[in-house]
Amino acid sequence: MHEFYKGSDPLWDWWVTTPYISLDAALGGMIDAIRLALMGVQPDDDDTIVGEPIGRDGLLTDLEAEMIPYSPEELLRIADKEYEWCEAEMKKASQDLGFGDKWRDALEHVKNLYEPPASQPTFVKALVREGTDYVKAHDLVTVPRIAEEAIHMNRIPPSQQKVSPFFLGGRQLWVSYPTAAMAHGDKLMSLRGNNRHFCKATAFHEMIPGHHLQLFVGERSRRAYRGALFDTPFFVEGWALYWEMVLWRRGGFFRGAEDRVGTLFWRMHRCARIIFSVKFHLGRMTAQECVDLLVDMVGHERATADGEVRRSFNGDYSPLYQAGYLLGALQMMKLREEAVGQGGAGMGEKEFHDRILRANTMPIEMLRALLLGKELEEDFTSEWKFYGDKI
Repeated sequence: MHEFYKGSDPLWDWWVTTPYISLDAALGGMIDAIRLALMGVQPDDDDTIVGEPIGRDGLLTDLEAEMIPYSPEELLRIADKEYEWCEAEMKKASQDLGFGDKWRDALEHVKNLYEPPASQPTFVKALVREGTDYVKAHDLVTVPRIAEEAIHMNRIPPSQQKVSPFFLGGRQLWVSYPTAAMAHGDKLMSLRGNNRHFCKATAFHEMIPGHHLQLFVGERSRRAYRGALFDTPFFVEGWALYWEMVLWRRGGFFRGAEDRVGTLFWRMHRCARIIFSVKFHLGRMTAQECVDLLVDMVGHERATADGEVRRSFNGDYSPLYQAGYLLGALQMMKLREEAVGQGGAGMGEKEFHDRILRANTMPIEMLRALLLGKELEEDFTSEWKFYGDKI
């Protein structure tokens, strides 16, 4: 209101401008006191991670809304089981690289295989092209020409890299890499955290056939309204991680042991996301313990682990968002089993993928009902045990 009237209404300037300036300064001066009283954060402390656990009842409410018929404790067991698979595969890749069962040594080797700062955008662009060419060559999903041509690239500024330490995608491609103004240690952690083989699995996840294609088709479908009404990380993030699983199973895309280490790092990361986010909201872990878990269990750089935990709890994401990646992908894989080929409903692989994209965002159990033609009752409750009954 002040911006609207100042300079144009003489009475406003006469009576309001000076008191407004004083009031604005007084309110601004209360910010530090409020942060200290409510969150225990000292003035000028931009490093403390702040979050508010919602408790077990809150998680159960959110799980019901997302149509996930498992308890928080069952989610933790799913994550543990998937992590065991990841660790076994990581040891195989480690052995191929000459590190025996010491997969963390193999991971350190891969982290140091990074691009020079100036060439990272060109390298990432080539990875995006590679993922697009692969799904087109194998006729896995329809890729509109404009979707693959209209990709705009930006850089994530250093301040934003505190919550987005890896490159992002969707409508645009956002590259996270060191800049001249960053501290030397932060530069090295950014280089290692965005190495060639981590990026290999990230590029197609973020762009094509992942989020970029997902948004492009969804926003142009006859059901574009579903993106706003039924937005859920289990569909959005599950779709992108599902493709990591599909390309792993097909073979030929992750060519060497270093590529396998890179994509397995991300699969481990998604297991850890379930563990730290669920335990945090159950009150069983602090934010700092979540950071330590990512470093110790997955092999994160501490700066990237800090960024992951910070963005998980800063209010920008729902409590189950981080769990949605792996759980949504597992739902997609189970739905694929039920829908594709002779073992399922006889749907072709490309048809399956195209129908998911055109359906647009919704809880995956609703997507299952849509694709498989299942009738729903008015008093429907979630009952699809996509990971089995006994966990």
